[in-house]
Amino acid sequence: MGQHAVSHSHHEHSGHDLIAEAARALMAAGEQWTSMREAVFAELARHERPVSAYDIADNLSAARGKRVAPNSVYRILDVFVANNLAMRVESANAYLANTHPGCAHDCIFLVCDECGEAAHVDDEDVSRAVRAIAAARQFTAQRAVLEIRGLCKACA
Repeated sequence: MGQHAVSHSHHEHSGHDLIAEAARALMAAGEQWTSMREAVFAELARHERPVSAYDIADNLSAARGKRVAPNSVYRILDVFVANNLAMRVESANAYLANTHPGCAHDCIFLVCDECGEAAHVDDEDVSRAVRAIAAARQFTAQRAVLEIRGLCKACA
């Protein structure tokens, strides 16, 4: 999932460690870590490719044996994005778990139109350039998202 053009000092988490780190980061931000938030994050983190709120709601509904509303999942995902626990692939209206929760950085995605893979790339040079373009126009960038659509190596 995460290809990195520039190395960072943060640690990539996975599995139960990722869920625990997400809980720690969310509570450190002053938010509550509820059982429903944990379930949504665990379902999100289970996927290698971007997943929609509807897919998360359907999977949780099946696992819990009772309906989970997509609107509830959207609200939780909004909290996750705002607190850097998840990243939104805007063009696909889908989400990926941030493997280094709480670490704020710009989102650069290489999105495959064939298989749906979204490789997340960290590149501080590109991030600085995008933010400089915004600043030169007296625009304060809050969350930079750059998506490059095309075909991944496997699908090309």
